[in-house]
Amino acid sequence: MSEITRRNFAKGLLGGAALALGGRGRASAQGAPARVRPSVVGGVLVGVQSYTFRKRTIDEMIASMRSIGLSSVELWDGHLHPTKSTPQQFEAARKKLADAGITVSAYCTEFANDADDDYMERAFAGAALLGASVITTSCEKPVLPRLDEWAARSKVKVGLHNHWLGDKWFTGDKAANFEGPADWAEGFRGRSEWLAINLDVGHFAAAGHDPIAFFKENQARIVSLHVKDRGADPEHTDVRFGQGATPIAALAKVLRDSKYAYAANLEYEIEENEPTEGLRDAFQYFSRALS
Repeated sequence: MSEITRRNFAKGLLGGAALALGGRGRASAQGAPARVRPSVVGGVLVGVQSYTFRKRTIDEMIASMRSIGLSSVELWDGHLHPTKSTPQQFEAARKKLADAGITVSAYCTEFANDADDDYMERAFAGAALLGASVITTSCEKPVLPRLDEWAARSKVKVGLHNHWLGDKWFTGDKAANFEGPADWAEGFRGRSEWLAINLDVGHFAAAGHDPIAFFKENQARIVSLHVKDRGADPEHTDVRFGQGATPIAALAKVLRDSKYAYAANLEYEIEENEPTEGLRDAFQYFSRALS
């Protein structure tokens, strides 16, 4: 990243914070829609992974979150990409979210094995501009040494995301990816505590692992949860909450009782063209379990 770009990012970081704070009074004075109340249920912050809204704009996502009552988002890079979005766009997104009462719990972006320093710097700067102290990522093990360096330098936790590698879309090297406990154990060996876990409970259960037991054993290192429901059929089809085999209700009770400190992000991957009602149903189901 050039020195000019670096200065712009630094200015954006300060400006973004000022806009987020200053926009609240102006929004109220102009009679804008009410801010979302904190979506904390049973002491647990419930948010959404913005991949849920992959066919929607940030503005449309905010409108949906307002209507449902979700005050936290893990922002996916399909909405704001480190190299395709400017610092001003990161600032503007943070202001829109803040004006609606929505905070960014984490910034989600991929790190390719050959990601250069410019990409690394922009990704970590983007998280700072959004006010997020956590980055989540679907990456492979070869990039971990450099990712660990950047995480420690930036003092940002990086949650490594898991998938069920039996999904039809996956055609990569299973040994290089994250699916179960052994993969995180391998990835963390010799690394700092800045590398952490982004546990997707739906994928984890689909892969034949117990997300409840794993959470209890590794809570201190889990900095983001993706909560989805997948069926017991051979394809582990994504379904509405409560209709599948993922132990979501049991997980909710464990999160509540353990006073989990990070966001539990609902990730509703079906009905992608209009996910609002399905997400509302998911939030209600999860809230009942938390209560």
